[in-house]
Amino acid sequence: MTQTYLNYIGGRWVPAANGQTTADVNPANTGEVLAVFPSAGWEDAAQAIEAAAHAFPAWSRTPMPKRGEILHRAANLLEERANEAAEALTREEGKTFAESKGEVLRGASILRYYAGETMQPTGEIYPSASASTLLYAERVPVGVVALITPWNFPVAIPTWKLAPALAYGNTVVLKPAELTPLTAWHLVDVLEKAGLPPGVLNLVVGRGSLAGNELVENPQVKAISFTGSNEVGSKIAAQATARGAKVQLEMGGKNPTVVLADANLDQAVELTIAGAMLSTGQKCTATSRVIVQHDIADEFRDRLVARAEAIKVGDGMQPDTYMGPLVNAEAEQRVLEYVRLGQAEGARLLTGGVKLSGDQYERGYFVAPTVFDGVTPEMRIAQEEIFGPVVSLIEARDFDEAVRFANQTRFGLSASVVTRDLNLALRFVREIEAGIVHVNSQTAGAEPQVPFGGFKSSSSGSREQGKAARDFFTQIKTVYFDPL
Repeated sequence: MTQTYLNYIGGRWVPAANGQTTADVNPANTGEVLAVFPSAGWEDAAQAIEAAAHAFPAWSRTPMPKRGEILHRAANLLEERANEAAEALTREEGKTFAESKGEVLRGASILRYYAGETMQPTGEIYPSASASTLLYAERVPVGVVALITPWNFPVAIPTWKLAPALAYGNTVVLKPAELTPLTAWHLVDVLEKAGLPPGVLNLVVGRGSLAGNELVENPQVKAISFTGSNEVGSKIAAQATARGAKVQLEMGGKNPTVVLADANLDQAVELTIAGAMLSTGQKCTATSRVIVQHDIADEFRDRLVARAEAIKVGDGMQPDTYMGPLVNAEAEQRVLEYVRLGQAEGARLLTGGVKLSGDQYERGYFVAPTVFDGVTPEMRIAQEEIFGPVVSLIEARDFDEAVRFANQTRFGLSASVVTRDLNLALRFVREIEAGIVHVNSQTAGAEPQVPFGGFKSSSSGSREQGKAARDFFTQIKTVYFDPL
């Protein structure tokens, strides 16, 4: 019998107020229903916000080291159930089990990192012009924060928002993507079992158009951290900032890998394939454009196509699978539509671009790894985020033209260069318009102790992870203290 899960509000597991539910389906086998979850509406979000507001005074006064102890216990609990949580992630999102387990363990690392941050200074003492004044500034929590997170990294992204929010004394309403609720349930469950007080963390599962609007518009929500599309992010920013709430947005990417003439081609091909095809290309940091210096373009193209055609596509629970399915029918349709668009624009489809057929593929959303050649920087497939296993090859005459092409987009999240030339590598780091730069590594990947975020339309300008997260989840109080 399929298990039914509930929302978590005020320390209790409760159904949606409207009584509605939705099925959690395996994208590799759409006949498999993993679980049933609430389809929450604005009433549930409002109740969660009220619970968080009620819990805030006590939680904000809880000593930071005590908060850190809870995060540390949660990290241990998440690590203990790594296989179970990873299987849930793979079966509801589609990425391979190896990728899913790596993400779960990364979530545990993030929790431990912010547990450690609770032992760090929270303010500074300043010299005063008055001999009798103690002048200092301290960081204090913002209040109730809403976290709206995507389906593609359903452990890592909620965790790198949740952990600092809780560590710095905020209370939270988490609305995960409705496509990956079981993974979010595991995360909330370990935090509850670690001893988080009722109301400090609340889970509301439902569509953004229903539950999400209340999180954005409710005046008790003091800050909103969102990861997702530019279209939705822009609407959230307009609504929330109009009422004075803090907003943090992490959005799209059109990430280039620049392959220069002196590159190790075997390495360049592997970095491109990993960046473009792991997680089925469903990453904001995925490699979407490969800008190749003309001198090596033919050889690189032939090697890349051969490597793409050798990829094992299948169910992510199978140990030999390199690339799993797309997350749902809408994602599959979008990718195939971009393939048709690329061909209509005049790009040459070298391999892939089709829905896979055959017994193991009939019940899932499988599209073959796709490589385009003859792409120009102005084409839509070189400008718009596809969010699938599609990579476009663009030729450049030299380094300067390659960087110009790389920067010729409204996005600026991640970028990579493959070269043996130290001088050109350093020039690339200086000249590329991206918040994350890789030299001789793929465009995807982020460690928890460093800031994460992009330039231009990829971000609202703030940064997540590392010590940078403190800037969003706290506010500064300056104190002039004079004795009587």
